[in-house]
Amino acid sequence: MPPFRRRPQPVSRAASRSDPVPSTSPPRLVAHLALAVLCLVGGTACAGDGHGVVDPLSGNPSLFTWALPAGVSPPPVPTDNPMSAAKVELGRRLFYDTRLSGNGGFSCASCHRQEFAFADAKNIPLGSTGEPHPRNSMALANAGYQSFLNWANTATTTLEAQALVPMFGDRPVELGLKGGDVALLERLRGEPLYRQLFPKSFPGEPDPVSVTNVTKALAAFQRTLLSFNAPFDHTRRGESAGMSAAALRGEALFRSSRLKCAECHAGTLFTSAADAGGSTFSSLQFFNTGLYNVGGAGAYPARNRGLFEITGNAQDMGRFKVPSLRNLAFTFPYMHDGSISSLEDVVDHYARGGRIVALGPNAGDGHLNPFKDARVAGFAITPEEKGDLVAFLRSLSDSSFVREGRFSNPWNR
Repeated sequence: MPPFRRRPQPVSRAASRSDPVPSTSPPRLVAHLALAVLCLVGGTACAGDGHGVVDPLSGNPSLFTWALPAGVSPPPVPTDNPMSAAKVELGRRLFYDTRLSGNGGFSCASCHRQEFAFADAKNIPLGSTGEPHPRNSMALANAGYQSFLNWANTATTTLEAQALVPMFGDRPVELGLKGGDVALLERLRGEPLYRQLFPKSFPGEPDPVSVTNVTKALAAFQRTLLSFNAPFDHTRRGESAGMSAAALRGEALFRSSRLKCAECHAGTLFTSAADAGGSTFSSLQFFNTGLYNVGGAGAYPARNRGLFEITGNAQDMGRFKVPSLRNLAFTFPYMHDGSISSLEDVVDHYARGGRIVALGPNAGDGHLNPFKDARVAGFAITPEEKGDLVAFLRSLSDSSFVREGRFSNPWNR
């Protein structure tokens, strides 16, 4: 096992995940510069001392403000983890820090990269030890609104709890920290910047550097990953740079009774599993879309059988969470296992009412899957209509989100 690296990783297409980064500026200067940028771009509040002096490291939850458009409510925040500017910056630092992996070469951002709307543009991600994962990396935009935070597990309902899964889980290994929590905290205590940010973020605690507080800070940062600046949003707000004529036609198709897309991809977030209008959906929203029919009896590939793996109920075979459709231009490939590479092919899958896998161990006709949801019945669509529908789906992508400075790797500055 390679030694722990003391420097956080850069996240860029050209660099190796284990490449070191140049040494940073003095910690206090780095912290104030980073948080000054945070204050300028919005999303947090910066506290004054009554004499016009701004404290960008404010840990006061009452001074935190959300940067959201009209009609969009903030994501719910647990009472035991209030938001603050300091905590968000701490979470951002931790999110990009390779010290959060067992071998010091991986971070949360390894599988959740900003340029891909915090997905990773891979069919199947690899963990810190190189172990392949059965499921596609989920995009994190607007994750704070989600009722359930995994592809097929109803048990994980908060970002704080979710953070523990990649950190300490071993089926599969992601960050690979199982059994290494003491060493993790020692590494974090050795970073001068963290010796400032942890006490600011969790004031009054005698030893604020804890695994619980790591997960709380990561969750606070992820709640700020808000994306409501797509052409679709501009059109709804009556602004310029809105949807094209093709996208407007595509939206009408999307919402039509013929295609029925909006029955599952509903609301502001285009998923029946969450909403940003002030409430969340109460019912479970997991569906079998006929992606597979292994052996002709309705089975899905081993290790990727959806809620069935939790419940053992045959009716749950192949049932996965309905993902948000926002930022589809950046979150390819698609489906729970990244097995469809383009939006055009996604439309073909639903138009047929289930996919045919012609060859290999997963061969079968998904249209005939006995557990497929009745709403995935197929529909007729012309090439022109398919182009319009894809134009609409692309109009849900927020290009400013993948460039937003306050979400980027702070260790690269």
